[in-house]
Amino acid sequence: MNHEQEATTADPVAEIRDLRVEIGGRAIVDGVSLQALPGRVTALVGASGSGKTTTGLALLGEYPPGARVTGDVRLTADGLAGYIPQHPAAVLNPARSISALLTDIARAQVRHLSPGQRRAAARERVLRALAEAQLPDAESLLRRYPHQLSGGQQQRVVLAQALLLGARVVVADEPTTGQDALTKSRIVEQLAAVAARGIAVVLLSHDLDVARALADDVVVMRAGRVVEAGPAPRVWPAPRHEWTRALLGEQPRSPEPDRASGTGPPVLQVRDLTARHRAGARGRTVVLRTPRLDLYPGECLAVVGRSGSGKTTLARCLAGLHRDHDAEILLDGTPLPRSLRDRSRPHLAAVQYVFQDARAAFDEHRPVLHQVARTAIRLRGADRDTATREARDTLSRLGLPADLVLRLPGQLSGGELQRAALARALLAHPRVLICDEITSGLDTITRRGILDILTALVRDRDDLSLVLITHDLGTAALAHRIAVLDGGEIVEQNTAQRILTVPEHPFTVSLMETTARLAAGPGTRQDGGGTSAGAAERSARGPEPLLRPARPPNAASPAPRPTPAPHHDDHVEGSRGLPR
Repeated sequence: MNHEQEATTADPVAEIRDLRVEIGGRAIVDGVSLQALPGRVTALVGASGSGKTTTGLALLGEYPPGARVTGDVRLTADGLAGYIPQHPAAVLNPARSISALLTDIARAQVRHLSPGQRRAAARERVLRALAEAQLPDAESLLRRYPHQLSGGQQQRVVLAQALLLGARVVVADEPTTGQDALTKSRIVEQLAAVAARGIAVVLLSHDLDVARALADDVVVMRAGRVVEAGPAPRVWPAPRHEWTRALLGEQPRSPEPDRASGTGPPVLQVRDLTARHRAGARGRTVVLRTPRLDLYPGECLAVVGRSGSGKTTLARCLAGLHRDHDAEILLDGTPLPRSLRDRSRPHLAAVQYVFQDARAAFDEHRPVLHQVARTAIRLRGADRDTATREARDTLSRLGLPADLVLRLPGQLSGGELQRAALARALLAHPRVLICDEITSGLDTITRRGILDILTALVRDRDDLSLVLITHDLGTAALAHRIAVLDGGEIVEQNTAQRILTVPEHPFTVSLMETTARLAAGPGTRQDGGGTSAGAAERSARGPEPLLRPARPPNAASPAPRPTPAPHHDDHVEGSRGLPR
């Protein structure tokens, strides 16, 4: 592949040449080459399973277990690669305070000083790194442990580790997944500020709005190969490959609902909901207050808001997964027990929950078909043959062929597993289906397919109502009504058309404006790339790198150990092992 790049006099701080990674004789990355240039953002975009993460991790010398690797991966002699994972808690030691995690790194850099100077110098370096990572109130934060920080704060602590170690290139792996437009905007500014310090940024992302806002150079991948690459000002407006054009194509507008919502008695009613979370020694803190919320038969209700606004807590209360709440929740006029454990099988079947992380909701040791069929056996009393037949039919209607569903979950892509998760929930014949950010980790093409399925379900089944938890206003557009959450309160609730055209609450207005700015594409850089190098450094949910020198591709190297997947619960999908 002939990679186009703008002329530059700077040498690359990291380079991949003709990388090929095989597992079991199948190439998951084939002939990939790219350069990471100082102060520039290179975006790797593509569908799920295209090889983005495998390519990005190669810069850290990390490859899947048992992989056969050829090609060349090089960093500058004094270069370190930092990794910003999607889930920062997995790379922070939970038993050590933030001060200990950062001071250990700083001490190694001040050993040349006298013993009396080392302590102050190390602390100065730590505080400077936290400031550069855009973490305010660093003094109080140093006393905390990782579990006492938000996800965004955890990300910025890991970024501070990278800055302390002197990373020359930072690999950001889906840093905006599941984030609202306001948080995404802050992450864009943060990564732009990293690049402004002369650090090369390699962005792995399915979020094209974020890639447009940040990227100087674009590499488009499909099935392990680079199908197009070049400067962002050329690729975005005039893609040459048909796959790039399909990936960048505008998401079709959802069809207008063909039924009026809000007619007849509600299928689900929420009255005076107050939900709490444990707050350590301080006891419990209120995180959600919802005086009234109704869901009508055949209706899709979208719940939108920024990260931490209470969207998932609301959904988990409805499904019986969050017990620490007070409320009256009625299903067809009958009270639903607060806890999942106290609900009858008909109640369990009636309210089904589909989680954002479909992979964590499946048992990795059993074929997908068997796990989907088991829902009908356990919740509806169907015999095994009938349940298996119904599972095959449902999976087929959702676009999963018969041979695919006989595989283990690890052999399916994220989009395929999300369809299987929907099928499993539908086999319970639910009255209410709760979908929690189920498209947030998917590329545009896969996301369109899932949204088409949800739209058809609501249109074709009068007995099914949908609660759609999402940070994305484009996804919310398929709903009949939208409820906007901010700070644990519903600040606005109306028809989708009204919310999306004439929002009334200031928070909704700001969410709409920020979404429009991100979708507009490149910011103020003279070269047509992403946001300006001098973007304001506001607090954001940002990256967290693991740092290490790159390892040659032919050296044995274990892949980063994933966090254990929780076992699924047959009553409500994936309910065990998830934080309450």
